[in-house]
Amino acid sequence: MVRRPKRTRRDDRQSPRPTHRTLNPTRQVVLALAAVAALGLGYAVAVALDWTNKPTPGQSDVVQPIPKAEKREPWYKSQTPPPELVEGPSAPILPDTNGQPLSDRPRAYEEALPQETYDSPPSQAPAPIPPVPATPVAPAAPPAQVTDQVTPRPAWEQFALAMPETDGRPMIAIVIDDMGMDRKRTAKAVKLPGPLTLSFLAYADDLALQTRDIRASGHELMLHVSMEPGSKSVDPGPNVLLATDPPNEIRRRLVWGLDRLPGVIGINNHMGSRFTENRAGMAVVMDELKERGLLFLDSRTTPKSVGAVIGRAAGVPVVERNVFLDNVNEVKAVNARLAEVERVAKRSGAAIAIGHPRDATLAALPKWIEKLEARGLVLVPLSAIVRSIENNRG
Repeated sequence: MVRRPKRTRRDDRQSPRPTHRTLNPTRQVVLALAAVAALGLGYAVAVALDWTNKPTPGQSDVVQPIPKAEKREPWYKSQTPPPELVEGPSAPILPDTNGQPLSDRPRAYEEALPQETYDSPPSQAPAPIPPVPATPVAPAAPPAQVTDQVTPRPAWEQFALAMPETDGRPMIAIVIDDMGMDRKRTAKAVKLPGPLTLSFLAYADDLALQTRDIRASGHELMLHVSMEPGSKSVDPGPNVLLATDPPNEIRRRLVWGLDRLPGVIGINNHMGSRFTENRAGMAVVMDELKERGLLFLDSRTTPKSVGAVIGRAAGVPVVERNVFLDNVNEVKAVNARLAEVERVAKRSGAAIAIGHPRDATLAALPKWIEKLEARGLVLVPLSAIVRSIENNRG
């Protein structure tokens, strides 16, 4: 009989045991039913939600667009918009502030100018431009004694433009005052068709630079001298000639301006409704002009001006303004004043108009000048009318 070896507890501990357990069949059935129930419940919830989102009867099935990504506006569109630009007629030209801020209510740059037309007296009517006489043939004569003395022409004639052919037509001279302060408008005035007479303010900056192309552009040059106005609410600028100043101070201020702008044919007054009524002050001015050989245009900012009387007594060539062009800064108004200038010229043989570098004037003049000769008139520099009057005076 064979005896089997006896198993010990140690041998039992080393024997491997099963690593898994088999589920009870009853438990498997329960888990399967639970899974089916969960699927059914999820389906029921989905159907219920879909039903609540359906449109009611009468509503259309509108497919809602998919919202786009938010569009970001440029950064500058979120800034405060600038103030609205209001277009209107140009304001009067203000004085140069030399970098200093203007006050809230700066003084006006120009005093109120007369609206009425001034008709020159018959004694000031221009004479026809005489033709150059033919040289007569004369018998031989002994040679004249040669001398070194030559009478120089006055400065106003030396710097005047050549006398244009008028053929007896009425003459019109256009003077543009207040040049040199507003450089943009000044440059536009220089480019206008000519001949014009451009009068630069004595205290404008860079006068040599601003006036270097005047003659090449076909224009004459004048100095616009500040003289005391009747109102203290306007600003005549520095070195204004004052009626209460002594003669030496009046002369000093006048010489200051004349020395700043060589090559002028003469001067006219900027403002001056008070100073030009003062005989003593105007006598000082005329004495200096006579010494320099310059002419004087009386702007006639006051009907009581003594400029013409004092000037002729001193032997200074003098002419007077007939019409101001642009008291109203509108093209229609300027054209109406130009028509008045034409009437004066046809009535008197010549007319002198004063304008300013204002937008309406700069816009109206080119078209008017273009058609002037077709209406039987001729545009001339101021010196041409002065020369004609001087010829008439003999």
